[in-house]
Amino acid sequence: MNNLARIGLVLTAATLALSACATDTAPSSPSGAPSATGTVTLVTHDSFQLPDEVTAEFTRQTGLAVKTVALGDGGELATKLALTPGNPPGDVAFGVDNTYAARPVRAGVFDDYTSPAAANGAADYAIPGVGQLTAIDFGDVCINIDTRYFRDKGLPEPVTYQDLADPKYRGLTVVEHPETASPGMAFLAGTVATLGAGWKDYWTSLRANDVSVTTNWSTAYSTDFSGSSGKGPRPIVVSYASSPAAEVGKDGTAPPTKALPDTCFRQVEYAGVLRGTKNPDGARKLIDFLLSPRAQGAIPDAMYVYPVTRDVPLPATWQQYAPVPPRPATLPADRIADERDGWVREWRQLMGR
Repeated sequence: MNNLARIGLVLTAATLALSACATDTAPSSPSGAPSATGTVTLVTHDSFQLPDEVTAEFTRQTGLAVKTVALGDGGELATKLALTPGNPPGDVAFGVDNTYAARPVRAGVFDDYTSPAAANGAADYAIPGVGQLTAIDFGDVCINIDTRYFRDKGLPEPVTYQDLADPKYRGLTVVEHPETASPGMAFLAGTVATLGAGWKDYWTSLRANDVSVTTNWSTAYSTDFSGSSGKGPRPIVVSYASSPAAEVGKDGTAPPTKALPDTCFRQVEYAGVLRGTKNPDGARKLIDFLLSPRAQGAIPDAMYVYPVTRDVPLPATWQQYAPVPPRPATLPADRIADERDGWVREWRQLMGR
């Protein structure tokens, strides 16, 4: 789940188009600074970011610079890594999520390592039987609605997946394509998890109800959705539980949007030491640091996702308008890996895409 596909409200990032970037945080050398020198190369998705002062703190603690190399969105990242087991493009990877994790794990991309800091919350998000990945953050893909639209039209707000197929909501929903957008894939997985064998009938009903499908989150949320900057024609969109926190007015007024908690699917992002790295110690230190209160506290505002470390407070606007959904849908990572391509094929046939 990358930053743009989560919310895209911090920096505009390319979706699915492969890109690469690199930044270095140079080691500082105050009195008593660590004696270690060198660089840890972090391979990640296009929209990874932490404030400069946070990565500088890692450098102060370890003496190691951080270089980031972006390899596309979360799905592209997993695919590219899976093609290079033992010959990695960096030392540590961040941003492989539970909808794609099995692919690089099965390819032997990662060394065994689970951060000791995971005991303080991250272990709760571990993939059973996978000792190579440490959870760093999570985000929930959910239906968001423009509450003003429903108030002004005197139309009851939808609540569940099934509501979107009701004729009274005809032509009001926009979703992302599951093959080209991470939230689209998560929404499809959510319908499978929630509706079971009925998911195909559900999508047939959505098509009959004039659902709109776009290639990426940015178009769906920022252009087609009526509740954000684009002021588009559709008041229902697939986005994130954290989206409303970004719509709070500059004067603190309540956002005009909200997420529907009964339509959420959980995505968890992981970090792992890349097998074949020449700097495994630095890679482990960086994973440990990403679970530190300093880094975890910066994650919500930097990447619009939730921290996994316990006792890291959410920003006040998140606590009020973007609380963690209590019962998101989930699916085992192995099942997603085994069945995802089949779901997408069937979805394309159903939707004529």
